Amino acid sequence: MSPQTAIALLLALASTTLTNVAYLREHDAAAALPALSLRRPLHSVQALLTDRSWLTGFALETGGFALYVAALALAPLTLVQSVAAGGIGILAFVSARMRRRRLGRHELVGVLVSMLGLLALAVSLAGGGTGEGTGGSTFEIVLWLAATAGAAVIALALGRRFGALAVAEGVAGGLFFSIGDISVKVATQGAARAAFAAGVVVGYSLGTAFLQLGYQKGGALTVAGLATLLTNALPIAAGSVVLGEPVPSGAFGAVRIVAFVAVTLGAILLAQPNRTPGQQ
Repeated sequence: MSPQTAIALLLALASTTLTNVAYLREHDAAAALPALSLRRPLHSVQALLTDRSWLTGFALETGGFALYVAALALAPLTLVQSVAAGGIGILAFVSARMRRRRLGRHELVGVLVSMLGLLALAVSLAGGGTGEGTGGSTFEIVLWLAATAGAAVIALALGRRFGALAVAEGVAGGLFFSIGDISVKVATQGAARAAFAAGVVVGYSLGTAFLQLGYQKGGALTVAGLATLLTNALPIAAGSVVLGEPVPSGAFGAVRIVAFVAVTLGAILLAQPNRTPGQQ
């Protein structure tokens, strides 16, 4: 593993730590605010920007984003996003210890699986496959982003239909964040692809908006957990499918795939809310 890749992975781990702490702060702040609505965007933005607690969370999220961009400039999307996904498990464990609460069974399994995924990723780096790849077809990248946006619209419609809007807004937030993440990687390739900066702005703006709306209707682990799952899983898939990022051959390639699956599965487990006997 090159020093450049090592630096990128450390930046990714720091990024996911800041981002997930930010999600907790933003959730607590947004849940205490008057009802937010996309129909009154200026009023909603003003409510958020005048709340110091929310601004602190947003500042942390912005710092995490800056570290994420730096990591993507040094390493492939699949590697950076895998560290981000696995880092969620570590953060969940540390957060539970700091709050002096016990991890639920599925949370504990999620932490262990995520850590296993990070370990497998570290082992697979010995086999290479840390190059940037072909960069992919612009048409295929745009098609992927458009399909993701379409999936977000469908998720919101189904959420309204079946009375699960908090879940739908968490899903939509994660889908739009994944658009932003993939667009960041493509935009850092420069030249004409710098135009994908528009996808960065649209993806992160809508992702943030739906996340705050979801925070007012559901718990942090449910809303942010679902968003984080999709934010990590889709860019990992896109890195290999549309950006042509390489996977090591032979045994190291198999270990790399195990790592991708493990961090995604860990995120799924951590996205499930804890239920007490009094909850339905």
